[in-house]
Amino acid sequence: MHAVVETGGKQYRVAEGDVIRVESLGVEPGDKINLDKVLMVSDGETIKIGQPVVEGGKVEAEVVSNGRGKKIRIIKFRRRKHHRKQMGHRQNYTELKITKISA
Repeated sequence: MHAVVETGGKQYRVAEGDVIRVESLGVEPGDKINLDKVLMVSDGETIKIGQPVVEGGKVEAEVVSNGRGKKIRIIKFRRRKHHRKQMGHRQNYTELKITKISA
């Protein structure tokens, strides 16, 4: 059984037991959360597609950890102008383990 859920402005295809990284949710590791924006649920034979969400669809997940992603370098450069600007960015994330999918 798998589902498509939306969180943090992005969509994720998940199945029970999957571990996914989503935008930071501000919850502690070990907490359980419910993802209510379920866009599609499939059990292999039947598919339920929401308009825009599946009624009664719920995905339960456990927070594994919070962290920061890999550093991204941003460089702005103008040739022959003695102009060079360099910045870095690390995005926060929350790692979730999917425990149950219900529709």
